[in-house]
Amino acid sequence: MAFDLNLADDRYRLLVDAVTDYAIYMLDATGLVSSWNPGARRFKGYQDHEIIGEHFSRFYTAEDQAAGLPSRALAIALKDGRFENEGWRVRKDGSRFWAHVIIDPIIHPTSGRTLGYAKITRDLTERREQEIALRRSEQSFRLLVQGVTDYAIYMLDEHGTVSNWNAGAERIKGYRPEEIVGRHFSVFYTPEERARGECERALAIARSEGSFQTEGWRVRKSGERFWASVVIDPIHDEQGAIIGFAKITRDMSERRKAEDELLSAREALYQSQKMESLGQLTGGIAHDFNNLLNAVVGSLELLRKQEKNERQLGLIDNALAGATRGITLTQRMLAFARKQELKVRPVDIYELVGGMTDLLSRSLGPSIELETLFPVGLMPAFADAGQIELAILNLAVNARDAMPSGGKITISAKNELVPDRTQSRLVPGRYIRIAVADTGEGMDAETLAKASEPFFTTKGVGKGTGLGLSMVSGTAQQLGGRLELQSEPGKGTTAILWLPVSEPAATPVEVEEARITTRVPTTSLSILAVDDDALILMNTVALLEDLGHIVVEASSGREALQRLEGQAFDLIITDHAMPQMTGGQLIAEVSKRWPGMPIILATGYADLPGGLPSGVTRIAKPFWQSDLQKGIAEATGA
Repeated sequence: MAFDLNLADDRYRLLVDAVTDYAIYMLDATGLVSSWNPGARRFKGYQDHEIIGEHFSRFYTAEDQAAGLPSRALAIALKDGRFENEGWRVRKDGSRFWAHVIIDPIIHPTSGRTLGYAKITRDLTERREQEIALRRSEQSFRLLVQGVTDYAIYMLDEHGTVSNWNAGAERIKGYRPEEIVGRHFSVFYTPEERARGECERALAIARSEGSFQTEGWRVRKSGERFWASVVIDPIHDEQGAIIGFAKITRDMSERRKAEDELLSAREALYQSQKMESLGQLTGGIAHDFNNLLNAVVGSLELLRKQEKNERQLGLIDNALAGATRGITLTQRMLAFARKQELKVRPVDIYELVGGMTDLLSRSLGPSIELETLFPVGLMPAFADAGQIELAILNLAVNARDAMPSGGKITISAKNELVPDRTQSRLVPGRYIRIAVADTGEGMDAETLAKASEPFFTTKGVGKGTGLGLSMVSGTAQQLGGRLELQSEPGKGTTAILWLPVSEPAATPVEVEEARITTRVPTTSLSILAVDDDALILMNTVALLEDLGHIVVEASSGREALQRLEGQAFDLIITDHAMPQMTGGQLIAEVSKRWPGMPIILATGYADLPGGLPSGVTRIAKPFWQSDLQKGIAEATGA
């Protein structure tokens, strides 16, 4: 069956004419348009009669025409068998569009003569605009990422190798792009984390769960560690395969520091509140215990005077020794509670420690070497000499107990300036820094944290009250200083006592005594004894009567005022802590209504209200009969 060439030509013509998305047309050997399909009419704008016979160069821009691009395109097609490129072309109305062009030469099959050219053009303006928009978006995103300096934003390949690097990464981690791109991201991890395989684990979690987030220590180029917030997200290709990871790191060191400081402040506040509550409890117990001891001591003293039996005297002395130890314990409790009575004055620390060297040597024993180091020009401390002696003795004995096989204790002191509260918990000012250092076993962090707490001891059951260091701490704080402990296992312990310096005093001003000295009795006095505690009152009355005085009792301030209205007295002895009317309030009322009345205030508390008359004599509870006798002599001017 013969093939109909005309039918085949018609079919090809129908096919070409049906295409509207491509301009498909023929050029003759010189470049003149010889055919024109509907696709060419649609996006070039020319009708057949307007363009057939015209040179195809009119589709090119003026610049391309001037550069000879149309003739060069035909030459390349003829030489290479094909010409293909993209560029700007011009419509009939003068508007430009982005075109993809293919030109193929048409060669006669037998003669090899060039018959013309087949030209296919496609309008890619919309695609090009999308590509430009995408490139602009990518550029904007790149600029955005590069502009971020608070975050390290970079990519890893699927194996964890760094493939790009932003300015934030350079600022936070310290590496320039040429120093880090191509290296594994494990360089940012600490040696401990690398050893545990944290880098591989992070990528594995990101692969399996779609993201990995954590906070931890990371390492800068300089070797410095910083606290980082890290996010790792996998990057997938169009088929869903993981081709790398996006990694974002933020330096959270400042936030962590602030959180640590807040936690420390909360812990300090909690510790302060706990110690304050415990101090109030301890002070209250010590005060009540002092009252009980007052009755015990006074009664035992009177019994001892009357007893003649040696065996009974031995038992009384034993009871008195126990009461004395009880008094020492209450003094320690009051020192911890910062409620002891202090006699503050300038104290020469060099002379004080020098004067107690013999006592220290006897207390420490022959196995302990004692060394003292004091500089020239050491300023005097503003303190209670007796309490500082006791504090240094306590610290030295503690140091001795930390060296059961012997060792060396060094007591040193120097002047210190505390400029501001950012460097110390002390009020800014000048201080004496007394250090007691030993060469003992030292303490671990847990023991060191508890060492100053009341009733904490490492000496074993029955070998210590646990009040030694807390007493020293309480005394230091009551004086305006503090106790500081430094210790490490195997490196000994250093106890540092900070005491305020005694500033030079102004010229003293003579103050007239508010109390008018009364007659000096040659025999007994008429004394009003005031106390709400019946045991204490009975004991006080017994001690006074044993001294030969005439005593009237009052169990409250109100009752005392009633007694004063009906009878004349030579002296008043009163407690302070009483209900309804305190001793301080009673003294104020007596001083107003009976000016010049000698008064003794007997109390176990140091923190008394201000405004007490200067002539009031104070004696501390528990008191011995001799203390009472001295107080009476001072109050009456005897």
